[in-house]
Amino acid sequence: MRAIRALFLVNPKASRAETGLDAVIRTLIEGGVEPVRPLNDDVDTLIRRHAAAVECVIIGGGDGTLNRAAPALMETGLPLGILPLGTANDLARTLELPTDPVEAARVIVDGRMRAIDLGEVNGRPFFNVASLGMSVDLAKSLDGGTKKRWGRFGYILAALRLVRRLERFTAEIRIDDGRVIRGKSIQIAVGNGRFYGGGMAIAEDAAPDDGMLDVYSIEVDHWLWLALMYPSFRAGRHGRWDEVHAFRCRSVEIRTRRPRDVNTDGEVTTHTPAKFRVLPKAVRVFSPPFDPRPAPPAAG
Repeated sequence: MRAIRALFLVNPKASRAETGLDAVIRTLIEGGVEPVRPLNDDVDTLIRRHAAAVECVIIGGGDGTLNRAAPALMETGLPLGILPLGTANDLARTLELPTDPVEAARVIVDGRMRAIDLGEVNGRPFFNVASLGMSVDLAKSLDGGTKKRWGRFGYILAALRLVRRLERFTAEIRIDDGRVIRGKSIQIAVGNGRFYGGGMAIAEDAAPDDGMLDVYSIEVDHWLWLALMYPSFRAGRHGRWDEVHAFRCRSVEIRTRRPRDVNTDGEVTTHTPAKFRVLPKAVRVFSPPFDPRPAPPAAG
């Protein structure tokens, strides 16, 4: 069997970067994948530089590392293999990848691929979610050391510190069907995948290949509302609350009174005014078997 040459990139700052990499490489080689490990450089630059010499890209890291690779993956068309070595690993969760890196390597060896969508905001692609408001403050407060020390619990600690000083902002949301929503929000999120923020669901039936964006805006004036809504956000059923505007679209524009930062997959990358759209089937990823049928509608 001919070995497949794979560009093998690991973020050394990922919270689980030292987790069994020797066993991962051995699994890849035994499965006919030849890892090419270049010198350290920006992940986006490395993919472009080695695109002609490899047949796929394997990235060990978290959602932020994958986000930085997205432009080059789109440009080169190289398939993506994911080793979930980060803190939240929301894209891996969306794709139902094994949490164990060796088992995730076996998914790559199996060679089954799935074409998934990307979201885009102001020309910047993202896998999971782009958001503004409270989530941006959360992203800014989480440094690499906190993530590495506390893991997903670090998200909870940071959120608890932020939630008591909610900042509402005025926003105008223009949906592609002509609707306009105006109000005071604490957070607006535009999701492409299913999971974000360490396991929150953007919508209970969201999928990374449904050709749609799922959007919500939280309009509350006290942190106690968030405590009450938390189980709904974990299940993706927050749209049932009157205090949450939730809808599905292919494109949307968000304007605020003053420019506000927008975070994509945990990294602050642009600001409002922000134009979002879905990029259908933009990237191929190595994936476990999945059921392509849409999920049934939720009861009620």
